[in-house]
Amino acid sequence: MAIKSHNKISAEFSMASMSNLVFLLLIFFVLTSTIIAPNAIKLLLPSGTGQTISKQSTFVYINNQNQFFVNKTPASILNLQQLLSQSLIGQTEGVIVLQIDRNVPMQSFVSVIDVVNEMNKVMKTKHKVILATTPKE
Repeated sequence: MAIKSHNKISAEFSMASMSNLVFLLLIFFVLTSTIIAPNAIKLLLPSGTGQTISKQSTFVYINNQNQFFVNKTPASILNLQQLLSQSLIGQTEGVIVLQIDRNVPMQSFVSVIDVVNEMNKVMKTKHKVILATTPKE
């Protein structure tokens, strides 16, 4: 008379809990990676020591209303290249001093650099852009 046990231990492993865990980790990493954005960093303008600027420099000023001025002449981003080329006429290695307010978006700064780079390509010149800083106290 052989007594057989009716309670057999199953050797199978349920993957449902493991897939739930992996799915929750995936959601966690996707959500935390979108929260950390590079545009959330606030930039402060650097301060520097006194620098000598030549009188042949061209000044571009951007105020806090995002208005452009070339040597105190009002300009827009569309005619900025024309005004810069007029003020740098005859110079192959001019210096453009960029003065911006603290509240100006960085896109305006990059737009001025793009205009100067395009002007350098078209006119085959080597104009440089210098960012003006506030003096150290």
